Amino acid sequence: MIETLRIAGSALWAHKFRAFLTTLGIAIGIFTIGVVMAIIEGLNTSFADQISHLGSDVLYVDKRAWFQGRDAWINARQRKNIGLDAVEYISARAQYVSHVSPRIFQRGQLKFREKSLDGIALMGVHADMAIIQGQEVVEGRFLSSLDTDHRRPVTVIGEAVRESLFEGQDAVGKRLTINGRKFLVIGVLEKQGTMLGRNLDNVAYVPAETFLKMFGRRWRNITIAVKASSPELVNDAKDELEGIMRRYRKLRPGQENDFAINQQSSLQEFYDKATGMLWMVAIGIGSISLIVGGVGVMNIMLVTVTERTFEIGIRKSLGARRSAILWQFLVESMVVSALGVLVGFVAASGTAIFIQNNTPLAARIPPTWLGLGIGVVVIVGLIFGLWPATKAARLDPIEALRYE
Repeated sequence: MIETLRIAGSALWAHKFRAFLTTLGIAIGIFTIGVVMAIIEGLNTSFADQISHLGSDVLYVDKRAWFQGRDAWINARQRKNIGLDAVEYISARAQYVSHVSPRIFQRGQLKFREKSLDGIALMGVHADMAIIQGQEVVEGRFLSSLDTDHRRPVTVIGEAVRESLFEGQDAVGKRLTINGRKFLVIGVLEKQGTMLGRNLDNVAYVPAETFLKMFGRRWRNITIAVKASSPELVNDAKDELEGIMRRYRKLRPGQENDFAINQQSSLQEFYDKATGMLWMVAIGIGSISLIVGGVGVMNIMLVTVTERTFEIGIRKSLGARRSAILWQFLVESMVVSALGVLVGFVAASGTAIFIQNNTPLAARIPPTWLGLGIGVVVIVGLIFGLWPATKAARLDPIEALRYE
């Protein structure tokens, strides 16, 4: 085996430039697949971390499903709005639920003295929202039931809002303006980072009843966030919620639901479909490059067999068996493939590190690279090297010795 590798290496070294051109197609294919794999792996890790903010045991009741076609979206717009009273309706009847909170959203402008922030996520919620979303308050406190019952003009802000408006000062106890209305800051949330490109710390929470009172009833359709009693009871909670919401909406048996119960898994499914399309494109492009590279390997091996016909004749006349000749050229073919794989993975690894460190995209070298590389070497080397190797093994020694 060592002697076979030595012969293969010597043959390739004798035609370095030709070997480089031969491996280029394989390297491009591996580079394409490798970079896409690294990006998808990085995105998968990042996405999983980001959507964990939603909670695997949290359900979101709304009149619209998160991901639906255009026709379904238009139809959902015609549905009756979900009111704030649905929160109490669910709380009083649900057995598999531990916490419930409305979630009313709109963009707002925040001002403190001469500073202002536009496009801040303004959320109308109840006290349970901090528990539902697993958020910690690093300064002050979160909203309480008294705040919601008395419609107090208080707010809990995100870390990015505190940094922009107060620049390291204590924000708790300060008064800021939200859409022209005065609010007292009672708490600051811990830093959460981003989710799908959105800064989760650019947020201000206010009591839902205060939200509706100050910012108008046109936002009366709400989403209801519901936390199951335990992760194991999510499906039970979902089935229970469906029955409760059907009674709340006064739907007759057999009548289609005019609401949706969304959860983290539907977001994951949508993401998997999106990355699945990216996978298909990458595999398609990479496969074409690998086929082109494989044809190049076959071509160079056929040329090599022709150039070394006399050598093959000498080896056969000295007693070399067909299997030895066949194995020699197959190994040489796999060495050429291995060089292409190595170049492709080194380039892909460098690109992945550059993307990770210098762009907003996440990239991570997947642990499956080693297996993929070995698979490509074996498959391409065997498939595209088999014909030249078989041709070399079948050469008649007498005719081969006359070739020179």
